[in-house]
Amino acid sequence: MTRMTTTASSIATVGLEAAPSRLSARLDTRPEARRVLDLARDTFIEGYRVDMGLLAARLGVDRTSVFRWVGNRDALLSEVLWSLAVPTLVQAEHATEHLAGAERVADLMTTFTRDLIVADYFRTFLRREPARALRLLTTAESPIQRRFVATVEWLVTRELGDAPFHGTITPEELAYLLVRVSESLTYADLITGDEPSPARARTAFRHLLRVG
Repeated sequence: MTRMTTTASSIATVGLEAAPSRLSARLDTRPEARRVLDLARDTFIEGYRVDMGLLAARLGVDRTSVFRWVGNRDALLSEVLWSLAVPTLVQAEHATEHLAGAERVADLMTTFTRDLIVADYFRTFLRREPARALRLLTTAESPIQRRFVATVEWLVTRELGDAPFHGTITPEELAYLLVRVSESLTYADLITGDEPSPARARTAFRHLLRVG
């Protein structure tokens, strides 16, 4: 994996460093793009559909301006979703500060997955736009999965070193497996029709990471 990370990377920054987007690159320098993102994020959290026309109307501009500032709806939704994932990851990081090694990775992944499963606004989005949600969250069509894998790889390397489990697997390979487990259990209702289960997620992560 080619990563754009620094020694100052943290769980809040490493994903974006690894997979920036055209929109993410504009957010710190284009206040109009930031305004659209902030309004879209608030709309999403309130449980409403992020509609480009309605955003434009609330900002007092035309749709063309909104598309010029942030790109298409998928690009905007991707950044909204990642902007919500980051504080969730940070919260999970803080909740597991008393742990170390594989146990910390397992508990952090469990906490993050559980928080996604119980977030009402997130489940509302999944139910309303299941096909788009899975495409943006679990495929290469958006940077979200690449950012998630990069973040977990950073976490694995920090907690387990460059050669986890005596070098039988690389940090990148282990991170990808952990992310796919998280996805399959978070979106179980969309993929298999099963109820998402934090308990099953905990069992899977601990088994994969060899935590007794």
